[in-house]
Amino acid sequence: MTEVAGGPSVPEPSEIRALKQCLLCRNHSREQHGVAASCLEELRRKACDILAIDKSLAPVTLVLAEDGTIVDDDDYFLCLPANTKFVALAGNEKWAYNNSDGGTAWITQESFDGDETDSGAGLKWKNVARQLKEDLSSIILLSEEDLQMLIDVPCSELAQELSQSRVAVQGLQNTLQQVLDQREEARQSKQLLELYLRALEKEGSILLKQQESKAGLGDERDAVDTGIGESSSEIALRSQILTALKEKAAPELSLSSQDLQLVAKEDPKALAVALNWDIKKTEAVQQTCNQELSLRLQQVQSLYSLRSISARKSSLPGEVQNPKQARRDPT
Repeated sequence: MTEVAGGPSVPEPSEIRALKQCLLCRNHSREQHGVAASCLEELRRKACDILAIDKSLAPVTLVLAEDGTIVDDDDYFLCLPANTKFVALAGNEKWAYNNSDGGTAWITQESFDGDETDSGAGLKWKNVARQLKEDLSSIILLSEEDLQMLIDVPCSELAQELSQSRVAVQGLQNTLQQVLDQREEARQSKQLLELYLRALEKEGSILLKQQESKAGLGDERDAVDTGIGESSSEIALRSQILTALKEKAAPELSLSSQDLQLVAKEDPKALAVALNWDIKKTEAVQQTCNQELSLRLQQVQSLYSLRSISARKSSLPGEVQNPKQARRDPT
């Protein structure tokens, strides 16, 4: 029997997205709801229904409950671990930190930046380990600090937290060290490139062009300085992020993907004031952070695609027997 043309088509296995478990709540509310969604748009629709948000207040914006990061594309949504908590903002609502989430928003608490207790440090590495347990590809999204923290955890403790053998966990820590080494190599390569460019500038032609542009930069810097009272109050970055931007060579390699998104979306003038930089240097760093974030998301998406292809191949019919195994029977 032939299938009637124009009938509903069966989606390919690679097109079927797995449901991601999420938590939803309203701003300033302790009540939260567990939902499952395969994409960001589906999560928005369910948020409107479950949280009884009036359609006249659309569009609804979803942000991370822990730090208010806006989640506005499916690539970033797919990279988040299961049971991520979202706050639904309707109309002109703005996210505000709520410490009633049972302690899951520790990374946004400024007080923990300079005075973190031993118990807090233990909770931190366990949270990062659980994130890896949910999705191993999130290694790409971790900051250098998180990578080093998991490397330093005793192998036996990490194995117990991940429910894996010590041999497997030792291999995981070796992989984490390789990722950390690759970022350091990339940083050193950028530093060498900067030294080479500086040497070229001393030859004359590039240096002259740079001196001509500095006259315009002075005016831009004055314009930024006049807005200190207005812009500095709007800066939303943690002190750790600002410190990394100021002190680290190639700071985009040190930051987590969430931090990179915060830097890329920050107002350039406000960020320039906070860092005491000129606007041109600030915009260049923001562009670099945005490029690094895009690269990491592409890497994660590639891993998901490879998993989908692998799962599809393993489910194809007619591959139960192995031809090589059939040849082993001489009789």
